[in-house]
Amino acid sequence: MLWMTLFLLPMMIVIQEMCARIGLLSGNGLAALIKKKYSAKIVYPMSSLLLIANTINIGADLGAMSASIKIIFPQIPFVVTSLLFSAIIIASEIFIPYDKYVKVLKYLVLSLFAYVITAIIVGGNLSQIFFATIVPKISFSSDYAVMFVAVIGTTISPYLLFWQTSEEAEEDVTKHKIKEIGKGKPKVSPREIMLMKEDIGIGMFLSQLIMGGIIITSAGSLHVAGITDIQTADQAASSLEPLVKSFPNSGQISKLIFAFGIIGTALLAIPVLAASSAFALSDTFGWKEGLEKKFTQAKSFYLIIVVSTLLGTWISFSNISPIKALILTAVINAVVTIPILFLIMKLANDKKILHNKT
Repeated sequence: MLWMTLFLLPMMIVIQEMCARIGLLSGNGLAALIKKKYSAKIVYPMSSLLLIANTINIGADLGAMSASIKIIFPQIPFVVTSLLFSAIIIASEIFIPYDKYVKVLKYLVLSLFAYVITAIIVGGNLSQIFFATIVPKISFSSDYAVMFVAVIGTTISPYLLFWQTSEEAEEDVTKHKIKEIGKGKPKVSPREIMLMKEDIGIGMFLSQLIMGGIIITSAGSLHVAGITDIQTADQAASSLEPLVKSFPNSGQISKLIFAFGIIGTALLAIPVLAASSAFALSDTFGWKEGLEKKFTQAKSFYLIIVVSTLLGTWISFSNISPIKALILTAVINAVVTIPILFLIMKLANDKKILHNKT
């Protein structure tokens, strides 16, 4: 499925840019605009589905984090690490300004570039990789169909659409263009729009580069060894061993790199998942919202973050494999995304909402 990294890139850029443009130029969240432009009857089930999908995703991410810790420190109970991570995430999102939180966590994401480096080491035949990147290879098996949908769902997820829109609107607030999200019409310069487009283009490219690295690494280390059904984090971590095979205890080092990457990305993803649910529901019911606000200023907004994270923690205690749970949530995301994309395209072409900058 290496070809999907290239195939999805233009789509990702266009979709995220539409969401960013909607939020930046309107100063509103996505759910609020859908409710205003169309009907609350559409927004209520949509926000509910988003909350369900995001909460399951949070549970899967917490499970993956705890499983990655367990392969390094098997003596620590899974429940303890899951509760600890959820407590850290909730406390950080409420008490630490999110912009500072992200500045620290973004460096943890750099560990995922280990997959890009490993892909170069174990990639094998370059012409074969190039061919697999530009020529689609399609199978009509049920397993392939599930993974095809899951890849789409994990790259174009509903939470990213709501998050992108609301964060651009929140950027208007921090720059004092509007008083708060949904209040006022921000004045946006052509340069700001250009910078937004550049930021999204670079971000989406790096995202797909890492995705390609993961696919090549897995194929060059796991698949060639006959490992095609990954059930545990330990199995996934073994794909990084080629990177450190010349080091003593290479197996343990690969597990450390894997855990570092999983924890870093999950600590970044879970707050976004919880916050996107909070943004959507706050827009739906007209509650005060925004990560720039204190807890006392937007209690309902922050309570959604707390409750969805705690429910995700409870889900992580189930006996479902974190790897399988991540695939399941990706499939759910793909299904939920379809009607949302239709509405986004309608909003992005509405000159009244975007002030003739569609």
